[in-house]
Amino acid sequence: LARGIQHTAVRQAHRKYEPDFHDKYGNLVLLGGAAVFTAVWGYVLTQAGIEWGLSPVGRITPKEWRE
Repeated sequence: LARGIQHTAVRQAHRKYEPDFHDKYGNLVLLGGAAVFTAVWGYVLTQAGIEWGLSPVGRITPKEWRE
């Protein structure tokens, strides 16, 4: 088994290296994903109308009790 693994490693090392998809487009995909992530969260945080008050004091008022 070890000899087969070693033989495969040597064969791959001697092979001419051709860039695969990740070598060609990896950084581009990463940057594109980061841009989409930032745009979506930027929209959510600024446009969604979320009240960013972390303290509930003064916001929660008891409803009138109905009999």
